[in-house]
Amino acid sequence: MNNLVHRREFEHTLANYKISPKALAIISDMKLVLLAGPSGVGRNTIITQLLQLGDYNYIVSDTTREPRINNGQREKNGVTYWFRSEEDFLSDLRNGQFLEAEIIHNQQVSGISLRELKKAYRSGCIAIDEVEIGGFNNIMRIKPDALGIFVFPPNFNEWLKRLLNRGQMTRENLINRLKTSLIIYQCAMEREQANIIINDHLTTAVSLINDLAHNRPVNQNYSKLRQLTEQLYKQTSDYLLNKA
Repeated sequence: MNNLVHRREFEHTLANYKISPKALAIISDMKLVLLAGPSGVGRNTIITQLLQLGDYNYIVSDTTREPRINNGQREKNGVTYWFRSEEDFLSDLRNGQFLEAEIIHNQQVSGISLRELKKAYRSGCIAIDEVEIGGFNNIMRIKPDALGIFVFPPNFNEWLKRLLNRGQMTRENLINRLKTSLIIYQCAMEREQANIIINDHLTTAVSLINDLAHNRPVNQNYSKLRQLTEQLYKQTSDYLLNKA
């Protein structure tokens, strides 16, 4: 597990952080898709499938955490994340070189850099990224025309199994991710007619997100999706009460 050496400095800088005019200018004309969701729900897998369609550009976020081993392979710099030292990340943050950044799971800082935004803009493709809920809300506030989508698991037990199968998951890490998921579920419940995609069948989830990104009509049962979100919230809360 990572520990933030410069946590106090990050907290102070993030508390006073303002989006630079340069970042606002870059995103104003971009088509931007943001995927929010709990850890282990499969957002990266969905993005990988969408990238194969040829009209998406993945925004690779910067992070202070160390690369992990996923499915027997070590994460590659510039592919999953740009892995940065705390000092370098903090320097860029103080110079306004991020669209957004936040402390995640109380142990790392991640964010979207202007460097990646410029790359996405020049590509002419639909920019897509999976972001934590704080960044999701911040970006949606400054760019209301961004497409925000919540990706949720089909049920709590399936999601918990996915989390535990990821490897390198300490009990503290698991508890942190469960607590973060409650914030995400709550955020979705607070939004009227939130775009919620259930990642039960990968092909279906990819197709639905692609339709939303291209402004094609998608039949969403908002009442049923809200009920599932409420159920996920309750089951996660109950699990935390019994295990935390």
